[in-house]
Amino acid sequence: MEGTHPLKAPENADVQNIERLCPEGDRRSWYVIHTCSRHEVKVESTLLRKNIEIFLPRITVPSRRRDRKRLINVPLFPGYLFVHTELDIQTYYQIIKARGAVRLLGHNGTPFPIPEEKINSIKTIVASDYRYYPWRYLDTGMQVRVVEGPLTGAIGVILKKKEKKRHLVVAVKLFQRSVAVELEDEAVERWH
Repeated sequence: MEGTHPLKAPENADVQNIERLCPEGDRRSWYVIHTCSRHEVKVESTLLRKNIEIFLPRITVPSRRRDRKRLINVPLFPGYLFVHTELDIQTYYQIIKARGAVRLLGHNGTPFPIPEEKINSIKTIVASDYRYYPWRYLDTGMQVRVVEGPLTGAIGVILKKKEKKRHLVVAVKLFQRSVAVELEDEAVERWH
């Protein structure tokens, strides 16, 4: 969908100044749309019909139906898709009013653009022949719950990450004492 709606500078605009700020002459940015659960494809098709450039990275996974096994394409980031646009008030409302769209991610109600190199990185990964999959974002200080193994259900805080081993040190607080345990990062999920 790239290049479907070329931007035209207003007649009184300083074209050289615009080109200096946007070397390719493209003043569009990437934004993240948060959608209702399982509405990513509906939002994508609605906005594509309005000639708005959308990027919905997908991953192929086995279907979880009991009666048959097949591979299906699902969003790589459930509940999110990317839009490439020059965000004016009219475009903003076209995006927000799309059935299933919740909001544009940002700070204090202001949509925040995503650097183009991050989107290009995701596009490169998705287009490659390498196996890729979503990865949970876990960071030091986050509260987590153990989801597998004998400690299932325990809630703690990530003290540190051991990147080489893909392990986390999780502290479980007790009566002003705590106990630390080293777990694989797949064994925990983010907890409120």
